[in-house]
Amino acid sequence: MKDINKLAGQTLVYGLGTIVPRFLNYAVLTPFYTWIFNKAEYGVITELYAYMVFMLIVLTYGMETAFFRFAQKTGDSKKVFSTALISILISSVLFLVFFNLFIDEVAVVLRYQDHKMYLRLFAIILATDAITAIPFAKLRSENKALRFSIIKIINVIISIGLVFLFLKIEPSLREKGKGLLGNLYNPEFRVGYVFLANAIGSLSMLVLLLRDILSVQLRLYAGLWKQMMSYSIPLLVSGLGGSINDALDKMILRRIVDSDKPLEIVGEYGASYKIAVLMALFIQMYRYAMEPYFFSKADKKDAREIYSNVMKYFVIYALILYLLINLYISGFKYIIAGSHLRGGLAIVPIVSLAYLLFGIFVNLSIWYKVKDLTRYGAYLTITGAIVTILINLLLVPVYGYMASAWAHIACYVVMIAGSYMLSRKHYPIDYPIKKILAYIMTGVGIVILVSYLKYNNIFVELGINTLIIAGFIGFTEYRDRAISILFKKDL
Repeated sequence: MKDINKLAGQTLVYGLGTIVPRFLNYAVLTPFYTWIFNKAEYGVITELYAYMVFMLIVLTYGMETAFFRFAQKTGDSKKVFSTALISILISSVLFLVFFNLFIDEVAVVLRYQDHKMYLRLFAIILATDAITAIPFAKLRSENKALRFSIIKIINVIISIGLVFLFLKIEPSLREKGKGLLGNLYNPEFRVGYVFLANAIGSLSMLVLLLRDILSVQLRLYAGLWKQMMSYSIPLLVSGLGGSINDALDKMILRRIVDSDKPLEIVGEYGASYKIAVLMALFIQMYRYAMEPYFFSKADKKDAREIYSNVMKYFVIYALILYLLINLYISGFKYIIAGSHLRGGLAIVPIVSLAYLLFGIFVNLSIWYKVKDLTRYGAYLTITGAIVTILINLLLVPVYGYMASAWAHIACYVVMIAGSYMLSRKHYPIDYPIKKILAYIMTGVGIVILVSYLKYNNIFVELGINTLIIAGFIGFTEYRDRAISILFKKDL
């Protein structure tokens, strides 16, 4: 089980590049945005960043995973890196050109006719992030987790600094009639400054990665490219389905919700969703370490045993985080600095559980990746996407955004069930199903029970909930040495 310790270590290091930057966003930008923006303005931010999730999948079209697979398969990571990067570079430049040529039509479709500059900045962010995805994958494959993390953190620091410059310092100077910076501030472009800061941060990240990009001779190898595309296109379809499951609610909510102020509904939903996304950050951090790690173990005799153990411990640690988020919600709610945006806190237990289920699906997905059967990943996520679409279209007009939250649960349950059944045929792994289900039912049961308890004092509430969490952790240690395994090199 020493592999669990190694994977946990890599996960923590990659956490510097995922959790730390996103934590800075939570600790700084989310409170700031929910304080200075009204519901509709925050709704714009929520909606456009949801579109960004979807479009980034399109612009990377599975090339990150294809890079890992073919670097391991061919043994020539430089050739694979060069081919993947040139492919993404060409497609990203074409995207920028056509996006700007048809900006009027895009603005009409997205209902941002009066804010085309938001969309131009949106396109720059997308293209830049797509291009940098491959150099970041290269750093991951070379186990350069620290460099990966430092660049990610620098990007976020630049973006945060610019946000405060544009939305705090410049308006203050303008009010006082001081300085050139104050004169540059345009109060009608307020939300646009969020995207401008992000675009500059993304471009700075590209500059920092130039050393890694230019470290190999850049050339597109046509034969290799065809093989990589054959592998990655099903992953693109799978990724699109996944992005629908993750972002569709925020993309279409204002179009289907029964309200005369739909963007305000999107803003309220998006603000509370931010708290639940803490679980998504853990999943993202885990995936960065897990994907190359799982591929490196694929040829070993005990690979299936390793995958089974990893699944069990993943569920345990994810449930601990699930309890932390939901039993400390009285504290986490202040991430939403503006009380006018706290109306959607009821979605937090639902969405955070959905992300935990997504993490289980990520673990299960190893069977079709190592067997080069990625088309099954596409089938599964398309099925999940259909579930998501149907629930949103049919139930959101009746039940509002609570239906969107439950759609995430339904989607991932269907995907998990389908993936597990297919894996039994193609690459059977003996997961401890009963134990995993028992842990999940215990964790969810605790959250439901605690939601019925009412306290007059927040310190008493947090104290009792801390004891409950400690009890759960102690239980997992007793059953599976879930804590001690992290500190032992060989078990």
